[in-house]
Formats: sequence, structure tokens, C-alpha cells
Amino acid sequence: MHSASPTPVVKNERLFLLTIAGIQFTHILDFMIMMPLGPQLIRVLHIDTHQFGVLLSSYTFTAAASGLLAASYIDRFDRRKLILTLYALFIIATLCCGLAPDYTTLLIARALAGAFGGILGAMVQTMVADVIPFERRGKAMGTVMTAFSISTVAGVPLGLLLASSFPAIGWRAPFFFIVLLAAGFWLIGYKLLPSLTAHLHSKRVGNIFQQIFTVAKEPSHLTAFAFIALLMMAGFTVIPYIALYMTTNVGLPESFITVIYLCGGAATFFTSQLIGRMSDKHGKLKIFRRVALASFIPLLITTHLVPIAWWLVLINSTLFFILVPGRMVPGMAMVSAVPVPHVRGTFMSLASSVQMLSSGLATLVAGLIMTRAPDGQIVHYDTVGYLAVACGIASIWIARHLRIATPAAATGKPLT
Repeated sequence: MHSASPTPVVKNERLFLLTIAGIQFTHILDFMIMMPLGPQLIRVLHIDTHQFGVLLSSYTFTAAASGLLAASYIDRFDRRKLILTLYALFIIATLCCGLAPDYTTLLIARALAGAFGGILGAMVQTMVADVIPFERRGKAMGTVMTAFSISTVAGVPLGLLLASSFPAIGWRAPFFFIVLLAAGFWLIGYKLLPSLTAHLHSKRVGNIFQQIFTVAKEPSHLTAFAFIALLMMAGFTVIPYIALYMTTNVGLPESFITVIYLCGGAATFFTSQLIGRMSDKHGKLKIFRRVALASFIPLLITTHLVPIAWWLVLINSTLFFILVPGRMVPGMAMVSAVPVPHVRGTFMSLASSVQMLSSGLATLVAGLIMTRAPDGQIVHYDTVGYLAVACGIASIWIARHLRIATPAAATGKPLT
């Protein structure tokens, strides 16, 4: 199956993908690394748990809002210049987080980091789709999703490690680490990322808001947005509460949660790329279906676990982190083929907002379903598991209706 238009040629495709993956890694890590810093921030900044929750959610909500805002300009600039500018602003915002003297300043800095980080996610996937032909895009998305998976599972233990290893600066250490790492990737990107301007040559009709509305209401795009939302619901109803459930209901020590995340991260480093190669070879829709169906097993086990041997928990959790995020590799490869190239940035920005909002909604819905018994046990987590599986089944069904874009319209051939 061939994509609708010729793709730009880069001198070294692998270095391009590694650079893009590095940008993806740092901005996701910036979000995840906040989670284990709660006790320190509450103690040092004299805040309560509600205020810490606001710190976490501020990143997500501004990321969703910035994705909508980015839809108004993302397809009007050279991709290279735009991503380097946004990445530089993200680095500055993260540096401000590390330098923040009080809660209010930190909250503003986190909101800004989320605003720029949210757009980076859309830019990364847009550039991959611009450069890599659809036939090899599964492997490319596998590389990017490897960075996503590792940052997701490594953020918690890395945040704890950095904060404890540098007691003089404590909770600030993780932010300074991200700044140094991101600055290195920015310099690499400045040297290696290609100029991408083909989308600028297409004629646009109407004002900017009419153009965004045209992209948003396109039936094939609406199908893709629904697909993304269901994928998020199928994962983020369960993922945010794994650590809590493991410590309260399964009886594992908090230190073992780090082991679970590290093993999951190490596994996904290899399996994300493997799933990507398989989706290129055997068809993205076919591999998505198989991975999605297989993911239901560790998902249901996770939400029904009782106190059992630690090694059985570790086997299941590793399979969970392989398969549940693994669905995103062929899934996002298919989504990236839905829009025509000249509106791909706008589409991916809107898709990023849908992704952020639906993941937040999933966490909220799961929190409303679950309760704590008088003895502290979590109840109704099994119901959350059934909801996640139902959303997963719906995503498999709707994946059949995704269509590859053609030059004449955004609807075309079925994805395979």
C-alpha cells in the first residue's frame, strides 16, 4: 500500500528517528517524573495533596489546550523550525520548574511546560509521517513509541533516584537532568532534522478557523479521533491505579513497584520495535487486532489480582507493559495515514488534544467507579478492567473503518 504523496528524503533515516525519539522521550519524561515527587513537594513547599494534584493536572490540561491552539498555525511553518522553537521553549519552561522558588511559580512553569510539550507530541508524529513512507511507518512508529514507553515506565523510578541522589537540590534535580538531556537533543536536532515545507505549497480556502473546522469535521478524521479516544480509554482507566492497587490489594511493598516499571520499560525497548516491524510486514490492521486482543489477558489479570507470588505478578505486569502500550505502535501508524499531507499537522494537533482529554477522562471515570473499603482495600477495580476491555473491543471494530488519505480527499483505501 503506497502513501498518497512522495515523501522527503533524509540523509540518515535512523539518526532522524533517534533524534525525534529523543524529543519524544524528554517531553514525556518531563510529565512522568513529577509523579514520585509528591511527598517532597508537599513537605518542602507546604502544600496539600489537592494542590499537588493541581500541579499534575495543569500539565495535561494545558497540553490539550495547546494542541487545539496549535491547529491554527502548525501547518503554516517549516516543520524543522517549528519543532526546534517549541522544543527550546519547552526546555526553558522545564528549567523554570527546577528554579521555581514557590508553589505558584512552579504551577505556572508546569502549565507552560505542558503547553509546549503537548504540541511536541503532535509535531513528532507529524514529522515521522512526513518523512517515512507508509510501508515502513510501523517500524518508525515503533522507534518513537519505544521512547514513549520507556519514559512512561522509567519516569517514576528515575524521579526518585535523582531526587535522592542529589539531596542538596532534592526535587529540583529531575528537572535539571531533563534540561541537560533535552539541550543535547536540541543541538542534535539542529544539525540533523531536515527542512519540511511541502505542506506549505497547498492552496488554503477560508480563514484559519474555517480551515480547522474543515479538518475537524472530515468524516475519516472523526473516525480516527474516535479510535484514539477509545485506545486511551482502554489503557488509562487502568494504568494510573496499578501502583495503588498493587500495594493495597496485592500486598506488594512500594519498592517492588520500581521493579515492575523497570522490567516493563526494559521489555518495551525491544518489543515496540518488533511490533512495528511485524506491522509493516504483515499489515498494520492485522497486527493491531492481534496485539489488542492479547492485551486483554494481562489487563483483566491486573484488575483482578489477589495476593500471589511476586514473580507471577512481575510476569503479568511485564506482559501488560508490552501489550497495552504496544497497541499504539500499529494504531498510530494507521492514524498518521488518515489525513492528506498538507493538513497533517493540524490533524495531529487535534488528535493530540483528543488523546490528552480522553486519557484524563479515563482516569477520572475510573476514579469515580473505584472506592476504598473500610480496611483500605480498593474495590471495583475489576469493573474498571471490564470497561477497559469494552473500549478495546470497540477500538478493534472502529479500526476497520480507518482510511488512507488520497490527494483528492481524506477518505480513501482501507488500511491494512
